[in-house]
Amino acid sequence: MKTPARGHHSVYVVYLRNPIGDGRAGYYVGMTGLTPEERFKNHKAGVKAAGVVRRFGVRLVPRLYAHLNPMPYKEAAAMEVALAEQLRARGFQVFGGH
Repeated sequence: MKTPARGHHSVYVVYLRNPIGDGRAGYYVGMTGLTPEERFKNHKAGVKAAGVVRRFGVRLVPRLYAHLNPMPYKEAAAMEVALAEQLRARGFQVFGGH
């Protein structure tokens, strides 16, 4: 009997240092078929990068997403939106989370 595939996509959260210049920190929420670590390195290197992460990204915040990964593409796409909404509801500045 074959077990169902868990998927290989991940959601991730990046801590951003003062992205809009008002002294507050923020977060970027994204989704990837790479590992979150590889995707963060790509952002910082300017490879398919979100400008806000390239300029202000400090580190990944795995406590906010590690327990969710990996997952199929459709689930990851929905989770990216939900995770961004949850952070916004808690009063954080959030970028990404399309």
